[in-house]
Amino acid sequence: MEKMGVLMTCPMFSYLEEQLNKRFNLFRFWLTPNKAEFLTQNGDSVRAVVGNAFFGADSELIGALPNLEIVSTYSVGLDKIDLGKCKERGIRVTNTPDVLTDDVADTAIGLALTTLRKICVADGFVRRGLWKNGDFELTTKFSGKLVGIIGLGRIGSAIAKRAEAFGCPISYHSRSKKPNINYKYYSTVVDLAANSEILIVACALTEETRHIVTRKVLDALGPKGILINIGRGAHVDESELVAALIEGRIGGAGLDVYQTEPEVPEQLFGLENVVLLSHAASDTVETCTAMADLVAANLEAHFLHKPLLTPVL
Repeated sequence: MEKMGVLMTCPMFSYLEEQLNKRFNLFRFWLTPNKAEFLTQNGDSVRAVVGNAFFGADSELIGALPNLEIVSTYSVGLDKIDLGKCKERGIRVTNTPDVLTDDVADTAIGLALTTLRKICVADGFVRRGLWKNGDFELTTKFSGKLVGIIGLGRIGSAIAKRAEAFGCPISYHSRSKKPNINYKYYSTVVDLAANSEILIVACALTEETRHIVTRKVLDALGPKGILINIGRGAHVDESELVAALIEGRIGGAGLDVYQTEPEVPEQLFGLENVVLLSHAASDTVETCTAMADLVAANLEAHFLHKPLLTPVL
C-alpha cells in the first residue's frame, strides 16, 4: 500500500506516533514553525488527519487540505472536529468509543470517593506529620448516596453500574427517557440536581449541552452536593462553579476537565473540597494502546477500501 500522508495535529501517545510513522507518511504538525507555510507546501499530500480532544480538525484546517479523506480522532469526543464541513465534503470521521469506557467510569467513581473522603487532603495530613497531633477530620461516605448522571450513554451507563455496586440509587437526565431502564428519569438537569447528592457529567459536548450545568443547577445541587465532571469543561459554567465552591453553595467538586485547558482557575487550588485531574480519565497504558490501535486500524481500513471499525461519518 502506498504510504499515505497523515497529519498528526499535536503530541499524543508515543506508541500511536510510532505506529503511524511505521505505516504512513507522517507529518507532525506541532513541529512546524510556520503552519500556514507548511499547509501551502504540503496540504495536497495530506489524506488523513489524526487529532484528539485538544486539537482536532476545524473548518480552517479542513479547508487547507484539498485531498483530505478521513479524520480519525484519538478520543471519543468529537467537539474539536467540524462535522458539518466533513459531511459537506464527504470526509470520513472515526473516533475511539468503548475502549476507554471503563477507565473513564472508574475515574468518575474515584473522583467521587476522593472528594467525599478527602483522600488527597488526608494524604497530605499524614505526609506533613500532623497525625501525631491528632486524628484527621471526619469525612462523608459515598455508599448509598443519591447519584444523578447527566448523559446515560456508554460511559454514563458504566458509571451507573459501578455506583449501584456501592448501593447508590441512580437517576439520570438525557435528551429523552431511555427504554428498558429502571433508573429514575428527570426531564431537566435542575430537577436531577435537586434530587441528587452527587451529580456526574457524562454526556457528549454539543451546542445543546454546552454550559448545561448553570448557576441554577448548582444551587439545586445544594451545599452538601458534589459535582463530578469527566465530560468536557464547557459542560459547566466554570465561573459559576468557582463562585459556588468559594461561597459554599455546593459541597465540593471532582474535575478532570476545564473550560480552557490546560488553564485551570487558580481559585480552585486552595480548596480542600476540590479534586483536580489533568484530563486524564482515560490515560492508562492499556486504554491508550487500544485507542492508538483503533486509530491506526481505522486509517488502514479506509485506505484499503474496507469498512471502518468505528465510523461517525
